[in-house]
Amino acid sequence: MGSYSGQRVAVRKRANQRSDIMANDSASFYFIIVGFSGLQEKFYPLLGALMFCFYNVSICANTIVIVIVLLKDQLHQPMYIIIANLAVSDLLFDTITLPKLISKYWLGAESISFSACFLQMAFVHILNCLDSLTLLLMAFDRYVAICKPLRYHAIISSRTTILLCLAAWCAASFVGTFVMSWGVFLPYCGPNRIKTFYCSLAPVAVLSCTDSSTVRKNGLYAGLIMHMGPFSLIVVSYIIVIISICAISRVNNWQKALNTCITHWFVITIFYIPRIVDYGYNSQVVPNAEIAAVVICIYSFVPHMSSPIIFCLRNKEIKKSLENVCKQIIHFK
Repeated sequence: MGSYSGQRVAVRKRANQRSDIMANDSASFYFIIVGFSGLQEKFYPLLGALMFCFYNVSICANTIVIVIVLLKDQLHQPMYIIIANLAVSDLLFDTITLPKLISKYWLGAESISFSACFLQMAFVHILNCLDSLTLLLMAFDRYVAICKPLRYHAIISSRTTILLCLAAWCAASFVGTFVMSWGVFLPYCGPNRIKTFYCSLAPVAVLSCTDSSTVRKNGLYAGLIMHMGPFSLIVVSYIIVIISICAISRVNNWQKALNTCITHWFVITIFYIPRIVDYGYNSQVVPNAEIAAVVICIYSFVPHMSSPIIFCLRNKEIKKSLENVCKQIIHFK
């Protein structure tokens, strides 16, 4: 009888130990950010310096856009509110991803904890979705301004734009958190090297101990819906805008309408085209990891640095406000 009870106690202890190990897996497991897997270590400082420059330019440029739109009353208009919303999203994305990459290439801190990885993953998908929805709002604003100019203020007001931006944040938060949840509940116990620059669903889910092909396919479909859905609507809206511009008889009005769209076309091109290339390239049976990493780097960081610069240089109101601020600072000194 005593031996039987002793066996039961031993079994219970082993079960408790196994449950403790399983409970601690997520706390002790960590991932390794690989980045460019074929890059020699002697080039790490140079790449870290390049990313440091990218990050500082992005921080400065996006902060300037946000501050100018907030401080200047004449910029409290729908289009500039949307531009500021895009700048906030880009600023957050770079702050969540680039410091970790800089520390990897400068300090060798390439590991990221389980919880930090999935927190980063949630924000990556949230902010990517938010960028796409914000560009859609931008295209809608230009569509109404050019195709229905007399009803513009009745359809789009500053209050309406703020509500639409808040709705975009809510929708993106739901989608991004939902996508992240597909990966967080997978078991991870083996390879831990993430072959990209940050945690996102596909490169993390492939490291699972179980078959994650369904999860990765669902992530691909979610990405296509998040990006190609708004992109299709943007293309349709700008086709209508171009037709309307061509129908404008006065040359001055035609040029003014076209100039307001060119800036947005630049931003949309650098945001969507590399993503389309990435989707097409990754559909191959054996995609090259280095080429995929370059494409991801281009569409992840280049738009966030270049978009505010393009807006400041091409948009007369923002450019004029920036010049006035600089004159006030110089005069104050």
